[in-house]
Order: sequence, then structure tokens, then C-alpha cells
Amino acid sequence: MFAEMFTIGPGNKDHHPALRCAVGVFVPLITLVLLGRLDLAIFASFGAFTGIYGRGEPHAVRFVLQLRAGLLMLLVIFLAALAARMGPAWGLDAAAHTWLLVLATTLVAGACSVAISWLRLRPAGSLFHIFAFAAIASIPNQPPLWQGMLVAVLTSVFALLVGFSSRILPSHRTPWARPPRIRRTAAEKRAAWLEGFGYLVAAGLAGSLATWAGGRLGFGHNYWAMVAAVVPLVGHTTRHRVRRGIQRIIGTVLGLLVLAAVLLIGLQPWQTVLVMALCQFGAEMFIIRQYLLAQVFVTPLALVSTLLVVPASPSILLRDRIIETVIGAAVGIAVVLAPGAWRRVQSRRDQVTTAA
Repeated sequence: MFAEMFTIGPGNKDHHPALRCAVGVFVPLITLVLLGRLDLAIFASFGAFTGIYGRGEPHAVRFVLQLRAGLLMLLVIFLAALAARMGPAWGLDAAAHTWLLVLATTLVAGACSVAISWLRLRPAGSLFHIFAFAAIASIPNQPPLWQGMLVAVLTSVFALLVGFSSRILPSHRTPWARPPRIRRTAAEKRAAWLEGFGYLVAAGLAGSLATWAGGRLGFGHNYWAMVAAVVPLVGHTTRHRVRRGIQRIIGTVLGLLVLAAVLLIGLQPWQTVLVMALCQFGAEMFIIRQYLLAQVFVTPLALVSTLLVVPASPSILLRDRIIETVIGAAVGIAVVLAPGAWRRVQSRRDQVTTAA
């Protein structure tokens, strides 16, 4: 398994979706930089996630898949913006509001996992939705709701346009045929609900543990643990899922080294946006072929986007990222291994009972 962690799969025109995603992030963010509205950058960043879906599909199918994914992401962003306002509106203190967000993010993890399976979207799982909901809901000073949602909608629409823009080139044009209607079998429905339950358990356990430990040891960003916890849940085999969890930790450490080097340079906002676009390109280039290497780009992308919206001590962010990632990945791996361990325990009990 160790050797497999460092094996890179064959390419499949990965630069095409990577370029689309990089453009989908760069243009909205550089526009906000020019307008002096970096407080809205996080809404653009997550609206741009629309372009991640349907990467290898024909234009018509990609458009439908990205439309579904975009509408779901916009719903998550809207709910996150409302959740951010719940604490002050209900008179909750910081601790109570934090636990409320853990509960809400856990529900989003389970519900969006089922929705993604139901809509047959790829990438699978609700990792992006956990990240989007918790990150936006955690921002203390929210911009006006209508402005944030307007930026998210416009960015999502821009991602859709970029998604089928290559159709103007005859060499890249694919037939505009409507995708077949989704027909779900009973087994698929059952698998979707079971997967959603797994996301609910992993995200809830990781968020609770990270919040409890963070309150005592003084670190924050508990939602990074929730994001890391669902990483091992994607995969066809237990071996592959455990490997993804370990790759998440190793890739995060390497990505933090890259981020530290970037922060030493001292970038201007427009340069920060350019770095984000380059990291987005690198992440999409390797996310399917080599997850560990993709994390080297994902880690600085996530933290730079955080610094762009909510300035904080880089050293604290680096510390929180590695601690939360280890907590989350460990919880996710435990959730993956738990069913097999339970079956072995039950088997041994049955053998003892039979022998007796």
C-alpha cells in the first residue's frame, strides 16, 4: 500500500478541466480585487466549485451536471450565510454558536452526500459542501446577504459558461444531446442512504472531537477536521479508502511547506489570486491521478483563500491545519475500518457460541 501512495496514474487530457477550473476561479476573484471587495471573495470561491463537476463529459451532459451541482452549492452557500447570522440573532455566545455550526455542518454532510449520489454527480461525496457551509458560516463579519449571493450566482453562471466554451472550437465540439433520465435501482437508493449515514457519522465525530480538543488546547478551524474525516469515505475498497486518509495527512504536510514559502514572499492581493488559480490548476491536474500530490496544491489553496477573506496569523493557520487534518483523517479511517472490525467481532462470538 505504501508504494501505491506515490504512484501517478496515466493522464487523460487533465489539463482541459484544470484550465477551466483555474479560469473559473481567477476571473471572479481578480474582479473582486479590482472592485476592492475581498469580503465577497469566499462566495466567489465556492460558487466556482460548479466547474469541478462533469470534467470528462460531453458538453450537454457536463452542462446539466454542472447546473445541478451549481444549484446545490448555491443552496448550501445560502444556508451557510443564514447560519452565520443565527448566533447573534439568537443571542448565543461563541461556544454555543460553534457547537450549533458543528451540528448544522454535520447535517449538511449527510444530506449533501445523499443528494450527490441521487444526482449521480462526480466528484462523489459532500466534501466541498462541508467546506463551503462551515467556512462561510464561520465568518464573523458577514457582508449583506444579497451581495454575497449575487457574487455566488454570477460566479456559478460564469463557471457554466466556461464549461461549454470549448464547444466553439470544431475540434473540441461534442453533440448537444440531452443526457438520459436518471433511473435509480433499489440497491442504488440504499447505497446512497448508507453513504450519507457514513458522512454524517464521520463529520459529526470529527467536528465534535476537534471542537472539544480545540477548546482545551487552544486551536480552531474545527471544520477542517470535518472535511478531512470524509476524505477516506470515497473509494471502492477499504484499502483504497485508508490510503486516501493517509495521503491526506502527508499531502497536507507537504502543502504547508509550500504555503510557508509562499507566505514568506509577501504577496499583493492580485498575486494571491494568481497563486490560487495556479493551485486550482495543479489540484485538478492530479486529483484523480495522484491524491497525495493534489493535496500539495489543495492545502495552500484552502489556506490562502482563508487569509484573503479573514486575515490571521499564518503560523496559527499552519498549526490548526495539520492538527485538524490529523484528527479528521484518523476519525475517517476509523469509520471506514469500524464495519469490518464489527463483523470480525460478531464472527468470533458466533464461533464461540457454536463451539459451546
